[in-house]
Amino acid sequence: MAPTETTAPRSVSIVTQTCVRPERNEDFARWQDKTSAFIQHFPGFIEQKLLPPNPPLQVDWVILQRFASLADAQHWLGSTERQKRIDGAAPMLIGRDDVHIVQDEAGGIKPAPVSAIISTRVKPGREGEYRAWERKIAAAQSRAPGLQGYRFEPPVPGVQEDYVAILRFDTQANLQAWLDSPVRQALVEEAAPLTHEFHSRIASSGFEQWFRDSSPGNASPPAWKMNMLVLLMLYPIVMLFGIFVGTPFLDRALHLPFAVALFLGNVVSVVLTGFLVPWIAGHFGWWLRPAPERKLQLNLLGGAILLATYAAMVFLFLRLF
Repeated sequence: MAPTETTAPRSVSIVTQTCVRPERNEDFARWQDKTSAFIQHFPGFIEQKLLPPNPPLQVDWVILQRFASLADAQHWLGSTERQKRIDGAAPMLIGRDDVHIVQDEAGGIKPAPVSAIISTRVKPGREGEYRAWERKIAAAQSRAPGLQGYRFEPPVPGVQEDYVAILRFDTQANLQAWLDSPVRQALVEEAAPLTHEFHSRIASSGFEQWFRDSSPGNASPPAWKMNMLVLLMLYPIVMLFGIFVGTPFLDRALHLPFAVALFLGNVVSVVLTGFLVPWIAGHFGWWLRPAPERKLQLNLLGGAILLATYAAMVFLFLRLF
């Protein structure tokens, strides 16, 4: 390995998965927005990505916080500021949080499109055997269809006791196929005598893939903003398709059953939305990621523009059709 590869500092990411009480999801989102604003000024912080629940595949909130170094990440984890924030969120949560530190690749940790985060507690004295087993399963899963990346991290003394593996796949189906495969099941059974416990959680992107910004320091936009822009594009697509295609052709001309016509309409809507949402997101970048000093003003302005546009579209469709 070249000297520059061994000496160049690499960033690390804190991967937190937490289960929120269903009735407190909106409260937790607001709490996380405040936490995101606070952590921006913490030493060594680079960026944060937030993946809201996406049932049935992903039932947890997943927070990825990237720092310039392991020391910076440990400083944040042990800070009184973070502890105070966590104490405030405790009534919203169910069970234990999974918090892991992983060393990033050159471009930072990549959670999308779908990832499995697997943590394992190894029995004392069996670490060498477990590492040999890990090399065996890594070789096996390298042949799994759709695998896009694999990260394996040993415990960090004083921070985490588990071994952590992060698997990235291109689709949910390919990830699930590997997790359920006889090859993997046999390997997991083989490792059972070496471990106390292991569990896995899945994180998948929803609308986030349409709003990516790879610029350093830019976290994913809040879910409510992404939802508003998706609605801005989805409503006219559905309305116009129904008026010009669904009713005259699929219904009256072809006499298709409602379920079939609705399915075809959804296919068209998903395809067109996938093209149009990234386009509109580019024009609303100032609102999706507002400058901190003007955040409230820009949030209100963008929200007002979208609400006015919604009202204008509804009024126009009512008058024309």
